[in-house]
Amino acid sequence: MEGSKCGGHNGSSSESRPPNPLAGPYRQCFSSTHVASPCRKILVRHPSLVKMTTSDVSIGSAVSEHCETEFIPIVRSGGWADIGFRQSMEDAYICVDNFSQEYGLKSFCEGPNAFYGVFDGHGGNHAAEFACNHLPRFIMKDEDFPREIERAVASAFLQTDTALAEACSMDNALASGTTALATLVVGRSLLVANAGDCRAVLSRRGKAIEMSRDHKPICIKERERIEALGGYVYDGYLNGQLNVARALGDWHIEGMKSGEGGPLSAEPELISTSLTEEDEFLIMGCDGIWDVFRSQNAVDFARRKLQEHNDPVMCCKELIDEALKRKSGDNLAVVVICFHSKPPPNLVVPRPRVQRSISAEGLRELQGFLDSLGN
Repeated sequence: MEGSKCGGHNGSSSESRPPNPLAGPYRQCFSSTHVASPCRKILVRHPSLVKMTTSDVSIGSAVSEHCETEFIPIVRSGGWADIGFRQSMEDAYICVDNFSQEYGLKSFCEGPNAFYGVFDGHGGNHAAEFACNHLPRFIMKDEDFPREIERAVASAFLQTDTALAEACSMDNALASGTTALATLVVGRSLLVANAGDCRAVLSRRGKAIEMSRDHKPICIKERERIEALGGYVYDGYLNGQLNVARALGDWHIEGMKSGEGGPLSAEPELISTSLTEEDEFLIMGCDGIWDVFRSQNAVDFARRKLQEHNDPVMCCKELIDEALKRKSGDNLAVVVICFHSKPPPNLVVPRPRVQRSISAEGLRELQGFLDSLGN
């Protein structure tokens, strides 16, 4: 059973343009003037909503610098989704290897400019599909993009959340929610934005580097923020209803969100790094993947498969097939982004130099044994 893909058929690597999000059921709920106008959103942060970086260099201010450096990633991607053992499919993903070309913007970097997203819906599939279609467009239309990419991405998450609220107010059938995990590759800069419990893991010479943090209500920082905003955590669930602390949508659930804020946040947590030749690929997966894979385990598995066939699409399908074998009980969606044209190299582990010694008594016994052989 295929999942919901904004970027083409299951297994595609941005082979076709994503459908117009203003077509079909959303056209009546979301006017084109909202998309065409500059996207701005004032960010009001609780102390726990802070940006985390793995690099001292800001991705937004260093676009041109990163395009001129020696290492330029060669981006290849694939995605796969499966309904799993559920009765309905609520996950979606998108792969856009050439972000500016797909959305009609003049190329702003000699290196890659790509966008990828994984969306894990709940309470229906409308929010996941809505976010999958609208989030990249809000990023591209933001007046800060690409000059200040981090600000544009954070604003786009909130703009998508607001647009979804407007759509749901006109059509109650759209009421639902979704977590959102987005990745931008600009030159050699990698930016990951996450709201929810999807996860992105980077393979750096075979070592798993987590590029996102799972936003569960039981996490200390998330719990502090939730309680400060009038919510509570019961049995691991936000207000006893949701098992995530951040998500887009869910405006229909009482006590989660309002115009003045609420315990359920749509603001993403951002992590960025500068890619080097040691960075091999990135795995983006919904929580159904991480229910049965540890981060390092997933990197090891994907690395072996890429060494066999060097195909990110096949790698995604194999990750999902393995998750099903391990009895993951959720919908499944995964995207794999490779940063080299060649498969990951075999890692040569140096043999430890072991110093061995023998006692004088042992030498005498050995000499006696050798002498006995000569008699």
